[in-house]
Amino acid sequence: MIVDAHHHFWDPAQADYPWMAGDAMAPIRRAFGPDDLRPLLQQAGIERTVLVQTRSSLAETIEFLAVAAATDFVAGVVGWVDLADPNVGRALGDLKQRPGGNLLVGVRHQVHDEVDAAWLCREDVRRGLSAVEAAGLVYDLLVKTPQLPAALDTARSLPRLHFVIDHIAKPRITAGRQDAAWADAMAPFSELPNVSCKLSGMVTEADWAAWTVEDLQPYVRNVVGWFGENRLMFGSDWPVCLLAASYGQVVEALQQALWEIPEGARPKIMGANAVRIYGLATGAEE
Repeated sequence: MIVDAHHHFWDPAQADYPWMAGDAMAPIRRAFGPDDLRPLLQQAGIERTVLVQTRSSLAETIEFLAVAAATDFVAGVVGWVDLADPNVGRALGDLKQRPGGNLLVGVRHQVHDEVDAAWLCREDVRRGLSAVEAAGLVYDLLVKTPQLPAALDTARSLPRLHFVIDHIAKPRITAGRQDAAWADAMAPFSELPNVSCKLSGMVTEADWAAWTVEDLQPYVRNVVGWFGENRLMFGSDWPVCLLAASYGQVVEALQQALWEIPEGARPKIMGANAVRIYGLATGAEE
């Protein structure tokens, strides 16, 4: 089973998405939903997905859970809660009681948009992360290089909480050479068994108009070396990826970039790891 462990839905006519401002984002500033993604999944042979939050909104999480419950291919939702809220544990419990609440598998916050690079180290945020752990959920790390030291410290301080680094922490692939600062900050995560990484979001960190698989290859090689075949998963980052590539191109590019890994490792990265790490409902138990 192939699993897309990272995609989004949104509708700019119904909600505000601050990160979507500017002319460059115009191609994706429209509604995207299950009916748009379904044929792309079928063409790529992908059976299940993980729907990931796009804004700091409980209302969006509630909506996503309902959408997941009504959509056969969505096997899990990574939603949002206010980690700094003293009642975050109650909020998580409430979400689990909502329609589709059994499909809540993780929590995420746009950490790379916080002014404080050490936001994850705040006492109130750490309490919130402990509540995520107590709820049996995964925490997705949406970070860039400046936030990686705080993410590392946080993952070390909460060894029973599983963390997933989104988009390989967004290295500067457009630079045309290896991002040394990113590599130095990412390498220590190799020692933490409670941290995994998504091979996602790479085409939009490269040159949107001229990227090649060769541009991605050094970054994929590094990440495979650090995390190994059991702590990596594929994510399309659709529809964001459409700024630089079609859905099919993203899938094909990753498969080509993984040509060096053992054949037996590919099914893990392309699906089995996501099922295990997120505890996805795949229908296999029926």
